[in-house]
Amino acid sequence: MEALTPRNVDEVFHDYEQRRKGLITALTSEVDRFYAECDPDKENLCLYGNHDGSWEVALPAEEVPPELPEPALGINFARDGMQKKDWLSLVAVHSDAWLMAVAFYFGAKFDKYERDRLFKLVNGLPTVYEVLSGKATKKKGGTSGGGESRKRKAEGAAGGGGGESLPPPPSFHSSEPVSKPSDGRIFAPKENIMTLQGCQVELFWPDDELWYPAAIVQVNQRGRIADVVYPDGSKEKLELDDVIPDGHLNVVKSSA
Repeated sequence: MEALTPRNVDEVFHDYEQRRKGLITALTSEVDRFYAECDPDKENLCLYGNHDGSWEVALPAEEVPPELPEPALGINFARDGMQKKDWLSLVAVHSDAWLMAVAFYFGAKFDKYERDRLFKLVNGLPTVYEVLSGKATKKKGGTSGGGESRKRKAEGAAGGGGGESLPPPPSFHSSEPVSKPSDGRIFAPKENIMTLQGCQVELFWPDDELWYPAAIVQVNQRGRIADVVYPDGSKEKLELDDVIPDGHLNVVKSSA
């Protein structure tokens, strides 16, 4: 549908992000319009996410083989035969499969290291289905939204971290994410990271544009990695250089 050929991993990932953005818009903020356009009385229709971040419901490409892999065909026929929520979830899952197909169509000529990097970038983002179902906002870990993954290494629920005992975290100022950082200060790149140990903080996730409360219980100065605990008890290895330069770490309360 579009005369565009991404030529490297970053360009392919940007294309993936934009198409994903369009699909998420269709299934969330513009869902009423999307639902109306999927008229079962029309011919086979597909949902496309475009490179510019827009979306459209259209007939499949006429040429065979098509310029790009095609989305699921005939999504409109199932619209009135299912609960709306279930139908949207089905479209979301098919959309995720299509996004992967397009990304790896562009990346088919990459070597194995480039393909591995592309997959890791893609896998760092919540799927369309996860965003639609609300699972993405509950998920710790993800990406900065600008290309490279933050490389955060989740350790699972409290007590499952593999034997290393960490100092107990301070009490949390909040248990819910917020749309704007609370009173505090954005940690600056030139500051001493060791001062973060024992602090209550908020970490910004661009995927859902929310600040998540957390506590930094331990800092590895040499590796510039922090052990983070969230109010639900889950733990995480946080690479500080993935959040500090972007202003994504807000110190709410310093250690005593």
